[in-house]
Amino acid sequence: MPRLKLVVAYTGTQFQGWQVQPGGARTVQGCLQEVLSTICSHKVHVPGSGRTDSGVHALGQVAHADVPEKRRNVPWVRALNRMLPEDVAVREANYVSSEFHAQYSAREKEYIYTLWTHPDYVLPQNRPFVWWVPKLQSELMQEAVPILEGTHDYAAFQNMGTPVANTVRTIRCIQFLIQENRIDCRFVANGFLKQMVRNMMAALVAVGTGRMSLEQLQALLEKKDRRIGPATAPARGLTLARVMY
Repeated sequence: MPRLKLVVAYTGTQFQGWQVQPGGARTVQGCLQEVLSTICSHKVHVPGSGRTDSGVHALGQVAHADVPEKRRNVPWVRALNRMLPEDVAVREANYVSSEFHAQYSAREKEYIYTLWTHPDYVLPQNRPFVWWVPKLQSELMQEAVPILEGTHDYAAFQNMGTPVANTVRTIRCIQFLIQENRIDCRFVANGFLKQMVRNMMAALVAVGTGRMSLEQLQALLEKKDRRIGPATAPARGLTLARVMY
């Protein structure tokens, strides 16, 4: 069967994450599987590059699906977007090798976490996509970046819930795009632990607001103890921007 690679964007606010769950919770994977199964006239499984949590958004989530040969000429982007709900959009749909796997073929992922820094308000149209953190000193956050970049054991930034073989990952870069009232924080790594970006963002904000010193951040990383870290940053500020293969 031909294998279809999909690049998917969604607003995560009304979804209980990417992955199908027992009990009929609304998920992005569930929506895609329902629509593809309708078009293909049989049940279609749609693995994604990874899970995004409830409330997390995506611009470049990647998934794949095996479709019948007789449906090869379907204009997939148009067909899927006509049937999907308004908070999901398929941006690209291309045929790939049967060896391609959305999760296991991925080499790196890029997440963007957005902070809103105006001291008095959040623009209403931005509120579902930002974490409001007034009085933030971005220069202090910049000083903290070298502590978190590189290859480390990131156990201190992993929440419970998804067993993994080990907690060592390589963060290639952490960058900040500073605009008026807004900071986009870009994280690129070969993989992320459960809620790792949100926990790193919480730690960086703690540094930027003076609640955590650089020495305390270094100690948090070295002690590998999630219990002594700050509370996880809100899901609404996080977007899966891109998956690299």
